[in-house]
Amino acid sequence: MQATETRAVAKYIRIAPRKVRLVVDLIRGKNIPEALAILQFTPRGASPVVAKVVRSAVANAENNHNMDVDKLYVKEIYVDEGPTLKRFHPRAQGRAYSILKRTSHITVVVAER
Repeated sequence: MQATETRAVAKYIRIAPRKVRLVVDLIRGKNIPEALAILQFTPRGASPVVAKVVRSAVANAENNHNMDVDKLYVKEIYVDEGPTLKRFHPRAQGRAYSILKRTSHITVVVAER
């Protein structure tokens, strides 16, 4: 039986999910070469990370499921919130402000058209 879709997941990425979602929304539903071109020229910190996950999903499709790379497209792509690292920043008069360092889990599902 031939698999119809393949996924790749990057977990615990140290970028806030809100920032990654801005990049992810640009490539949802696009063909793989077009998606990678968009990511290459998007000036955001999450772009190289998302591109790496997309390339990983394509490699999984090609090597594990014998799919045709030229027919692949981004079927699903979403970002979930990972655990938050809690840090404190000392302030005047003995106070402390909390800093939340958020993490992301990026999931890419590719399928053949």
